[in-house]
Amino acid sequence: MNLFEENNWEEKLIPVIEKYKGRKYPLEYQNNYQLIVMVILSARDSDANINKLAPSLFNKFPDFESISKSSLEEFTSYLTKVTNYHSKAKWIYDISNVLKKSDLPKNLDEFTKFKGIGRKSANVILKEINLPAEGIICDLHVIRVVPRIGITSEINDGNKLEKELIEKLPKKIWSEIGMSLSFLGREICRPKNPKCTECILKNICSHYSINYTT
Repeated sequence: MNLFEENNWEEKLIPVIEKYKGRKYPLEYQNNYQLIVMVILSARDSDANINKLAPSLFNKFPDFESISKSSLEEFTSYLTKVTNYHSKAKWIYDISNVLKKSDLPKNLDEFTKFKGIGRKSANVILKEINLPAEGIICDLHVIRVVPRIGITSEINDGNKLEKELIEKLPKKIWSEIGMSLSFLGREICRPKNPKCTECILKNICSHYSINYTT
């Protein structure tokens, strides 16, 4: 069976959406300000590392205005254990100087105007602050999981994968499906030794079909 020819992905993906819907995002933020900062910091770093440094960071800098009133050097000194911390500190510092007195952006285009917030990060932020989805979260886990299932061919670029998913999946599941597949990738569809026999999508998964039923 060639699963790439199957079209009814909305129905097929219901189990994974139901399993992970409402699951708390791995970043332990307390408000929208912390969410934005932590999403930027977590790029190419681990959620665990960002969660660990967050308390001291936000104790010193409780909002965008407090960052804007500091020097870039002082703010950067709190981020030295973060991957690519020099660039991330500059991005957050610049954002803080814009948002210190302003309302948060309301859509994807407004978020992605800021350096340091790409489509993946913007999609995460929109979902977490309950704004309408304008795309699909495509992190490293989703990039791995989607072609294994057979929804698309292998695509290693998150933006290109998102574009193809947008064409294949109805908008009403965009908000949930990216994060749901990300959690599936974290817990079951691991890079090495995926737990295929435990997967709730095994009956529609191309990787499972090839490796376990032939």
